[in-house]
Amino acid sequence: MAEVAPAPAAAAPAKAPKKKAAARPKKAGPSVGELIVKAVSASKERNGVSLAALKKALAAGGYDVEKNNSRVKLAIKSLVTKETLVQTKGTGASGSFKLNKKQDERINTAKCVIGVYFNVRFLP
Repeated sequence: MAEVAPAPAAAAPAKAPKKKAAARPKKAGPSVGELIVKAVSASKERNGVSLAALKKALAAGGYDVEKNNSRVKLAIKSLVTKETLVQTKGTGASGSFKLNKKQDERINTAKCVIGVYFNVRFLP
């Protein structure tokens, strides 16, 4: 029984370095947060707009709520932490939300200060 030496293993082909995937271009439309703020500001409800009503308003505006449900919830939570929205009922992303009046006053006073400093008028 003669042992036959195995043939030398063929050299593995050199792997080409992986190219990074091209970054996706940003969509031109408004962000989810801006859409939510518009929907809440358009509402005339005294106690604010519920999450379900917000989703209906976004869907009526052409936004795919079922596909981007988590994105909507994150946007609502971030708007509450930024104090753009005030949560009147519930916790987290559930409940009712309305615009923060104090936030609106801060924006208006900042415009006035900038207008006085640069001698520019801002018309509402």
